[in-house]
Amino acid sequence: MKRVLIVGGANGIGLSIAKVLTAKSETEQVYIVDKAPLAEEYQEAKIKSFQFDLTSEDYSIFDKFADIDGLMITAGFGKLALFEDIDEKMIPLYFNVNTIAVIRVIKHFYNRLISKDDFYCGVMVSIAGFMSSPFFSLYGASKAALKIFIESVNVELEKAGSYNRILNVSPGSIKGTSFNLGKTDLSITEPLAKEIIEHLENKDDLFIPHYEEVFKNVLERYHEDFRKEGLHSYEYKLKSGRI
Repeated sequence: MKRVLIVGGANGIGLSIAKVLTAKSETEQVYIVDKAPLAEEYQEAKIKSFQFDLTSEDYSIFDKFADIDGLMITAGFGKLALFEDIDEKMIPLYFNVNTIAVIRVIKHFYNRLISKDDFYCGVMVSIAGFMSSPFFSLYGASKAALKIFIESVNVELEKAGSYNRILNVSPGSIKGTSFNLGKTDLSITEPLAKEIIEHLENKDDLFIPHYEEVFKNVLERYHEDFRKEGLHSYEYKLKSGRI
């Protein structure tokens, strides 16, 4: 990948991916589009940053990036809370940012995805999109919609004769990011960023970090008895200290 656009790259795992890419000699330019400004300490010659709110109606800003051969979407938000405690106004915001914005951006570059030329595309989804996730009901629902969208479009790409794929990156909780009121620490997120880039360059369609160690068993338990695993997830979050 020579010229990459990262949507949501001003902090967290998106910023970590940007910094790993700029360290590569083959990377010519990394564009960052984020609602938040890129902190001065992270600015460098290979990075050009733009501020944009994904809830906007006008997505013409993405016309600026016709030269890219890589797209990574890391934008999204979530907060641990019971559904009863979430303001009704937050419902459309969850889907506008976590789901609709991602689909709109991918649609903007779909001609590149479906072409015979190499185009690398990935999305930060979440393991919460694979199973019931109490305290994450809206967040999980918005990510579940993304999961099905990505799987469906990847089949369409294959049937159209394209070797390009959308990579679904679905981690659990990531330390060292600003998600859920945390703070960005690139030294913690760098190994995961490198793994994501590797899967992106391989044109894989799914990457679940720590799958063998953790999530293989979790998903098996969920499919055996989703009610029981949902209750287990509820108690786990209560004991995690994140609420």
